[in-house]
Amino acid sequence: MRVSYSLTELQLALMRVLWARNEATVVEVQGALEAERPLAQSTVATLLSRLEKKGLLSHRVEGRQYVYRPTVSEADVKRSMVGQFAELAEGLFQGDVAALVSHLLTAQDVEAGDLARVKALIEARERELGGRRS
Repeated sequence: MRVSYSLTELQLALMRVLWARNEATVVEVQGALEAERPLAQSTVATLLSRLEKKGLLSHRVEGRQYVYRPTVSEADVKRSMVGQFAELAEGLFQGDVAALVSHLLTAQDVEAGDLARVKALIEARERELGGRRS
C-alpha cells in the first residue's frame, strides 16, 4: 500500500530544513527559517511534533532537547504530493493534458528560462516516445 503525504507550505519548509541537515533541534529549525519566515520556538516545536505524529519524523533526546530527523525521503513526499495533484488535475481537466499545461502557462508568470526547460522536457519525452504525437 502506498502512503499518501499531504503537507502545507509551512510543513514543507520545516521538512526541507531537516532533509538538508539530516537532523536538527527545534532551535536549529527555527534559526534556519528565521530570515524567510520568523516563527516562535513553540510554533516550530508544535509543527515538528505533528509531523512526527504523521510518521514523517522521529526524534531522539539529547540533553534537554529533541533532535528530529526525517523518516521519509523528500523524493517520496514529492512523489505522493504530485500524485495527488495529478489526480486533482485529471478531475479538473478531464484528462486533457494540453488544457492543463495551457492553464499552468497562462495562470502563472512563467519566465523564459522556465519555458526553455519545459520545451526541453517535451522534446526529451517526444524522443522517448519515438517522435509519436497524439
